[in-house]
Amino acid sequence: MVIHAAAGLGVAVLDAATEAGLPVGVLAVAALGAVAVFGVVAVVVGLLNLAPHLPPRASLAVGVAGLAAGGWCSLNFWRCRHAHCLITGPGWLALGVFAFGEAAVGHSLIGGYEQLVFMAVLGTAIGFEIVWYFLRHTNAVAPAEPRSPARGSQGRKPSAL
Repeated sequence: MVIHAAAGLGVAVLDAATEAGLPVGVLAVAALGAVAVFGVVAVVVGLLNLAPHLPPRASLAVGVAGLAAGGWCSLNFWRCRHAHCLITGPGWLALGVFAFGEAAVGHSLIGGYEQLVFMAVLGTAIGFEIVWYFLRHTNAVAPAEPRSPARGSQGRKPSAL
């Protein structure tokens, strides 16, 4: 079943890789999908703007922002396989976990540059997707086609010796 994006910035959505992934695709392209996308973006931007004004232990905002953005991108990669999600998903999840560790310690371990790291992950992901597009002529990372066990690597039947 192919689901087309109702408000997904004009991109078609690939089939879910598994049946379990189908609800993620349905949720993402439903009428509330656009609201959810812009809602996550608004929450992340709000939390990143709020974080510098909070004391170190209370600045869990960066951790929440990282987990929210990383979780969304990881689910989005599962749904549509965009190349940038390979970087943003794990990158922002790692930043979220790191920020929670900083809150436990009570101070920033990178001099308060968590927001800059968040943006660096985004910039790296966009650069990766641009390179991926120029090399592959698609921004989707499709799974490799499985080889038939009866054929060799050149697509020929193996010779019997």
